Amino acid sequence: MEGKTEGPLDSEKYTDALGADTTSIITQVIPQRSLAPEVLPFASSLGPQDLALAALAVAILLVSVLVLFTKRRSATKGNALLLVGPPDAGKSAILSALVYKHTLPTHASLQTNSAFATLPNLKQPLRIIDVPGHPRVRDQFWAHLPEARAVAFVVDASTVSRNGARVAEHLHILLRALSHLPPSQPTPALAILAHKSDLLKAGAPALAASRVRTVLERELERRRAAAVEGIAVEGMGSGGDLGGGVGIGRAGDDAAQEENGGDGLECSGSGVFSFDTWEGGEVTFLGSSTPVGKGEKGDGEKEQQGLADLEGWLEEHFA
Repeated sequence: MEGKTEGPLDSEKYTDALGADTTSIITQVIPQRSLAPEVLPFASSLGPQDLALAALAVAILLVSVLVLFTKRRSATKGNALLLVGPPDAGKSAILSALVYKHTLPTHASLQTNSAFATLPNLKQPLRIIDVPGHPRVRDQFWAHLPEARAVAFVVDASTVSRNGARVAEHLHILLRALSHLPPSQPTPALAILAHKSDLLKAGAPALAASRVRTVLERELERRRAAAVEGIAVEGMGSGGDLGGGVGIGRAGDDAAQEENGGDGLECSGSGVFSFDTWEGGEVTFLGSSTPVGKGEKGDGEKEQQGLADLEGWLEEHFA
């Protein structure tokens, strides 16, 4: 019996058959889908643990921003003591006593001095800025007001009776400046220092402070009353031995000085000037002394006793 020999399989027919079958199977197993990508919500792709970590990270970020903002605001309060006042009042002697614990002989200067002092109850050194009191350069204190947390206006208590008008003119400049600080800048604490109280016969700091306060309130009220009546006040302190007179406020602002001569002296109540009712803030009066030592034992201790009230006031405001 003659067997039938099968010839080679037609490759094209085999490929067509296999391809058709394969396409049919793939189509059945994997249905056709849209080519557009499917967008899933971000939150749905995170587990509970991931969401908790994300919330914690956001909270840490908010706290960090709050702490940074608080530090920047506290930095705007300033960290320096500003010493201002007429020439020869004793500002440099106070700086020397606080910084070096010993008073050195000083002379009138036309340059601003700055140094750091350490006080027993302060954790950080205290920066002290001594602004010269000469009429030509005393307005330099404006540039240092943003750095000041406290301002001490130093007055020679032994000569204030005869130089009251000149001292009041200088103080008026400071009071006006403090009254016109921008709302974003905290007002520094203000103390009027009745210095050289040891030169008075009684030698009592309280007596010196009372004398300085009485003279300054009288002279500042004269300036306020004159301004109300339209009398220019920029020349009211031109007498005396403290140098040539300049107006109130920044140098060169003569028109504003004549127009606003009593500006900065506003008081509540009757309007008569008094430090107790001054609308610019609280004013503290202190007595002090810094006798020039000769290197003898105990001189430094005496000098620190003469500044005890000032140091206590500083520790209160810089602690």
